[in-house]
Amino acid sequence: MARTFVIIDGSSLIHRAFYALPPLTTASGQHTNAVYGFANMLLKLLADMRPDAIVVALDKGKKTFRNQVYAEYKAHRKAMPSELAEQLNLFEELLTAFGIAKLGLEGFEADDVIGTLADKASVSGFNVTIVTGDKDALQLITPSVRVLLTKKGISDLDLMDETAFNERYGLRPNQFVDVKSLMGDQSDNIPGVAGIGEKTALKLIQQFESLDNLLAHVNEVSGKKTQELLRSQADNAKLSQQLASIVCNVPIEYQPDTYGWSPDVDRLRELFLRLEFRTMLARLMPLLPNNGPVIEVQSEALPPVEVLADTADAKRLLEQIESSSMTYLPLFAGHTPSLELAGLALAVAERTVILTPSTPGWADMLHLLTVPSLGKATHDAKLATNLCLSTGLTLSGLTFDSQIAGYLLDPAATRYSLPDLAATYLSRHTQWEESKLRQDPRYAAWAVGIVRDLRPVLEERIEASGLKDLYHSIELPLTRVLSAMEMNGVAIDADSLMDMSGELAVRIEQLLCEIYAIAGEEFNVNSTKQLGAILYEKLGLPILKKTKTGYSTDAEVLEKLSGQHIIIDNLLEYRMLAKLKSTYLDGMHALISAATGRIHTTFNQTVTTTGRLSSSEPNLQNIPVRTDSGRRIREMFVPGEGWDYILSADYSQIELRVLAHMSGDENLIDAFLHGQDIHTRTAAEVFGVPMSEVTGMLRSRAKAVNFGIVYGISDFGLSRDIGVSRKEAAQYIDNYFARYPGVKQFMDNSVAEAKKQGFVTTLFGRRRYLPDINASNFSLRSFAERTAMNTPIQGTAADIIKKAMVDVYDRLISGGFKSRILLQVHDELLLEVVAGETDVVSRIVREAMEEAAELSVPLLTDVKLGRNWAAAK
Repeated sequence: MARTFVIIDGSSLIHRAFYALPPLTTASGQHTNAVYGFANMLLKLLADMRPDAIVVALDKGKKTFRNQVYAEYKAHRKAMPSELAEQLNLFEELLTAFGIAKLGLEGFEADDVIGTLADKASVSGFNVTIVTGDKDALQLITPSVRVLLTKKGISDLDLMDETAFNERYGLRPNQFVDVKSLMGDQSDNIPGVAGIGEKTALKLIQQFESLDNLLAHVNEVSGKKTQELLRSQADNAKLSQQLASIVCNVPIEYQPDTYGWSPDVDRLRELFLRLEFRTMLARLMPLLPNNGPVIEVQSEALPPVEVLADTADAKRLLEQIESSSMTYLPLFAGHTPSLELAGLALAVAERTVILTPSTPGWADMLHLLTVPSLGKATHDAKLATNLCLSTGLTLSGLTFDSQIAGYLLDPAATRYSLPDLAATYLSRHTQWEESKLRQDPRYAAWAVGIVRDLRPVLEERIEASGLKDLYHSIELPLTRVLSAMEMNGVAIDADSLMDMSGELAVRIEQLLCEIYAIAGEEFNVNSTKQLGAILYEKLGLPILKKTKTGYSTDAEVLEKLSGQHIIIDNLLEYRMLAKLKSTYLDGMHALISAATGRIHTTFNQTVTTTGRLSSSEPNLQNIPVRTDSGRRIREMFVPGEGWDYILSADYSQIELRVLAHMSGDENLIDAFLHGQDIHTRTAAEVFGVPMSEVTGMLRSRAKAVNFGIVYGISDFGLSRDIGVSRKEAAQYIDNYFARYPGVKQFMDNSVAEAKKQGFVTTLFGRRRYLPDINASNFSLRSFAERTAMNTPIQGTAADIIKKAMVDVYDRLISGGFKSRILLQVHDELLLEVVAGETDVVSRIVREAMEEAAELSVPLLTDVKLGRNWAAAK
């Protein structure tokens, strides 16, 4: 049986992978999409084909013999994007780690190396498969050579052998070069015969067999125009034939015995972990050749579980803990679904012990969790604090949280589980899923060891990145605040929720009946296809946007069609009310705790790249503010039994105040120092009118400009937001920067710094990495530039309110107040207070929020009380 030889066109496929996949980067900002795509394809090839020999052919140098024949050969090709160029070394490192031979020769292209190898391999008895994205290779097909052609991206492959080629083109493969000689190749700048395309070229070669025969019998060609083209451009055709022909006798050594693949598994593991290709190692192991190294897929075994022998042993452990400077403590290991602490792991010095309520000394061990002087390290400090609270204990002395540290170091990551952090920072790989292993006490022993090993690594990186103060003064203390807020929950009027849900149900049904009456038939309003047919085919509304599957009926399109037909306004109201009912009314009612009668949202500290908090189940940060329905929902949030008021403390224009401070713009600072309405002042500056003559419309437009500038808005975006022409919007932006030149300079400097160092920072040192800031792709680069402008502002505002939350919480706890923090929503804190504490708590909250940062302009806070959330606004 013939052996299999796979020849990969490395130069072609690395380019294909780069353009086929979206931008991918590691935590450090290293681009990886091209290498990732190629590695994926390579693993699939190895799995499907199990080749006896494999070689990757590469281009060497920029000039080949074809440039000597025709100086304009490939002259129009764009320079390689920097995002791809920086991956070429990784590509070669990948091939070396796989143990796959790389071949290339100065003066020749990868195609010529491929052709030569294919020819020699065929003669020596191999069945050859060429893998490429370049159709030029089709000319190399023979009974023993086939081409696996990438069609779309790198995963959609088209296998071409002699039969398949003839069925598609009606030719022999060796005639394909003559077709290209006529039609030319724009990508390679091969001229061909101008005026002759692929269809005509195929027809001519099918009829005349070869280019030489065609040119010798031009008079027999049908069509005088085609005859004239061939006569006048015969030299171009012959030149193109020379350029398009693959050379199959390149002077390279053919050594088939050295073309087997012998992977260096340790090197591949290190490379895959460094590039964050965490699933690839497991895919590689089953593919190893029979003579390859034997390796366990799981790289770490679960450690044995140590249990305390008796009361004396428990006493010795207590003494060890009390004399230790740090105890490692993944409390999550044994918790039950209802957040009751069922067990924990402790690591002291070199000892790791699993503890449960039946363990000797359990109560004494739990008491130590509350001692502030005993330092403790864990993963997910908020959850650990919640678990202690469920047991009636207050966890104290936490000085390290691997989850928070991982988030600060790489805020763009999607997960911060212990297996992920172990792989990224310790190069320790496991296939285990954290959620499954929580049921296994041995996982607690493994996890506690990982936290112990992560601590020095992450703390060193935190220090080196200038994040130490942010970590210890804001993020770590915030975990106990968020834990208390989650455990407190917020009271809600359940009856009012259901009453409003019933009202909306009636109105939604009325709207559906009206929509059906206007349409003249019943249909699925939630089906894009059916709705599109009604709006555009039956009612004849203008088609503003199409998708791959048909007409677009998204919110943006319907908003633009508003006012053109009554059915549009009904649809918009239907969608709004249906979302309110399902997401907020019915959704929140289902989340009311049977035990407390309150809603206990989850605050997410490691989700947003800007540092902002988010909430889920339910998301209380997206309740509509400006609609009557949204206000009615806020009325349902009330003080719980034992409390009397809801207190709302809201920063006034915090992002614009941060912008004034960070930009140092004199006009902007002056406006805030004199207590002027910033939007009125901006309207006067931008539109050139006295402040006394600023109308409501002008102020509204100035407000859009003010907040748009913070988010790096474009003239297009501003024109869409305020309903003016793009030219007029551009003039507004130009006027703004002319009046506030410090803001323009600050934003330019932010982008320049990001381009230089790859990240931007907040006033508190929080970083956001921007791997696309120097991208050649305009849209990617533009987004990164806008992010560089707005992240320092948004991130600093987020840091300020987080610091304020910690300060408010600490003052309320130390003062022994019953009043407490319930929610944080954007720039607002919500508390539930008792009547006798309203004045002092209002003062504490105001002071903490306004003193959270020292800026060149005052931080102002609106503090109000009410019998519900809406009344406190």
